[in-house]
Amino acid sequence: MQHVFVTGAAGFIGSSLVDRLLADGATVTGWDNLSTGQLRFLEGAQRHPRFRLVRGDNLDQPALTAAMKGADFVFHLAANADIRDGWKHPERDLQQNTIATFHVLEAMRANGVKRIAFSSTGSVYGEALVTPDKPTPENDVFPIQTSLYGASKTAGEGLLAAYAEGAQIDEAYIFRFVSILGERYTHGHVFDFYQQLVAHPDHLRVLGNGTQRKSYLYVQDCLDAMLHVTRAGTARTAKHHTQIYNLGTPEFVQVNDSIRFICGALGLQPRLEYTGGDRGWIGDNPFIFLDTKKIQATGWKPKLTIEQGIVRTLRWLEANRWVYEARH
Repeated sequence: MQHVFVTGAAGFIGSSLVDRLLADGATVTGWDNLSTGQLRFLEGAQRHPRFRLVRGDNLDQPALTAAMKGADFVFHLAANADIRDGWKHPERDLQQNTIATFHVLEAMRANGVKRIAFSSTGSVYGEALVTPDKPTPENDVFPIQTSLYGASKTAGEGLLAAYAEGAQIDEAYIFRFVSILGERYTHGHVFDFYQQLVAHPDHLRVLGNGTQRKSYLYVQDCLDAMLHVTRAGTARTAKHHTQIYNLGTPEFVQVNDSIRFICGALGLQPRLEYTGGDRGWIGDNPFIFLDTKKIQATGWKPKLTIEQGIVRTLRWLEANRWVYEARH
């Protein structure tokens, strides 16, 4: 892995990955349309002689193909991750997730790039049917999809597997994430709860009934996992040249637990207003807990607990309130 091409390079996970790759000696080309990514996240990288940022969109196939020239590995992280409002703009998931992934694969084919890591999601499992209330393994039977986001990522996974089976790529790594936490986090429940508590410390509105059970993973633990298996080349000798890994912690918490961690860290005791029901929005999964035995068998394990990840995320948001203005 000498010259890495990173889509979504100015995003939360993408920019964190760029910094890690540069520190490890790689040459990195970052690709981002800056629709949600922040140039500020790349300030350090842009001072590095082995980093180049190209502003562009995955829907612009010729520009994407030109920018990828010279790369030998692709981390495809760019995506529309707006599950909650997916039905306000249903074409966005198709275009920015599925069609964009096809364009990335075609740009790889044009440039002779044979290795890719893809950020999928635990949402592809919908509401797991085979193992309800137990950790969901990679070989679980897919249920009916519950969100456009999950459906679009499932389609992207299928494209990677087909290109690998068709001998167009040699190594395909598919990472099914739980929600990721940590520095540069700009989307999710900690972001939303902190924003509310700054505006009105005595009152917190909670989508659903607070008993939804979720798993989370700290961003540096996520990067450790991805870099660990891609460097080991585990997909090279795998059947069909594709490896699928769940990434998460071996625990979950209720939304009410998250509220307790956040309010405890802030020294607040707000009145809680629940909107009701066992999910926060259409497509929300009331139970997300992935079986991570496969990735842990490679020697990786997370360093931070969910509570530690939540508090670390909160402290970063406290010190970087500018991200709230940048999101508008």
